[in-house]
Amino acid sequence: MTTKSELSYYTSTDGDLAYLDTGAGDLVVLLHSGYVDHRVFDDQIPALAAAGHRVIAPDVRGHGSSANATGPFRWADDLAALLRHLDAGPAVVVGVSMGGVIATDTVLEHPELVRAVVTCGAATGDWQYTDEWTRGIQAEYARTLGAGDLQGWLEAFLRVVPGEHRSADDVDPDIARRLREMALRTMSKHTPGETDWLVRVTDSWSRLPKIDVPVLAVNGTLEPVELLEAAQRLAETVPDGRAETIEGVGHYLNMEKPEEFNTVLLDFLGGL
Repeated sequence: MTTKSELSYYTSTDGDLAYLDTGAGDLVVLLHSGYVDHRVFDDQIPALAAAGHRVIAPDVRGHGSSANATGPFRWADDLAALLRHLDAGPAVVVGVSMGGVIATDTVLEHPELVRAVVTCGAATGDWQYTDEWTRGIQAEYARTLGAGDLQGWLEAFLRVVPGEHRSADDVDPDIARRLREMALRTMSKHTPGETDWLVRVTDSWSRLPKIDVPVLAVNGTLEPVELLEAAQRLAETVPDGRAETIEGVGHYLNMEKPEEFNTVLLDFLGGL
């Protein structure tokens, strides 16, 4: 088994894209959430490698150590190009939040590269939050991009809602520290008002019945009800899907309860 922690780089048609490639065996790709990087999966990478899996964990374009875009792009195409460059796949693609959307986008756009999908805190790219509190936090975070004001963003996705869910004292401060460190690094790569070159994959809901690989939607019970409903809809729409929940956690379930999350993920992988 090969175990390493240093990043490798793939020279894409629009800059270098960073990724971690470690372990040996059946391939699992880990796709992080927005504003952070592959280190979101620090508690999953060694567990997967020890269980006999090759793990590829990219910093998606515009995040972490990967290049920003200078022209139109799709994250699913970046992942497909990386896997083809490495002559790797098909892979089990696991994504949290934005990474979950990239996972469903990839199986829709490049099905030959995917053997199963796990989404967390996500459904498809056509779904957006509508509850006013979460959308308000997202809007405020976008407004303060570049100012280093991350508290609202952290509270939104850790589901710190005093009197409704939990207080900041209920969350391990090391998780907030790790998320803040990663987000500040990504934010430093960008400027307010810069061009958003991302081309979004659309018409995803109508294409879900064509997905012919197993899909697991796993989410924390503190996610907004509308997200849990969207995840359930995803699981029920694909031919081979199911949904599970992990109690008492929000968006970053893999960081808050890593052992429980790893058990769910390894059980799913063992059943493929």
